[in-house]
Amino acid sequence: MTKAKDIMHPGAQWITRDETLSRAAQVMEMLDVGALPVSDENSRLCGIVTDRDIVVKCLARGRDPAKVTAGELCEGTPRWIDADADVQEVLNEMERHRIRRLPVVENKRLVGMISEADVVRQLPDDQVAEFTSAIYSSPTST
Repeated sequence: MTKAKDIMHPGAQWITRDETLSRAAQVMEMLDVGALPVSDENSRLCGIVTDRDIVVKCLARGRDPAKVTAGELCEGTPRWIDADADVQEVLNEMERHRIRRLPVVENKRLVGMISEADVVRQLPDDQVAEFTSAIYSSPTST
């Protein structure tokens, strides 16, 4: 059985909610990633900030990334998955919430991230097709 830890990109790092977006961008560049989990003062996941967030929610609105914090951009309930979760649980979580990146946690510690690229690289074509269809399809009314 394939688990989250089998398909994740290991060694993920997070930044605190008090870090500026300038610092977030520097860490993203250093790690060659497009998203960083954000932690609160208790070292708990409180959100994710992406390179797109920095551009659209900060720069495009004329805000200063040296003054805006990562915590100001975190929205909604953060999603994560346990490292021992079955890959189907990973796909279900990403599909249900239409998210493209999912932090992986083990013993309450961030151990990795799963992105669309990880899913595509690691899973069979039929699972990839179902996943991309769910993520990229228009939301339906219920």
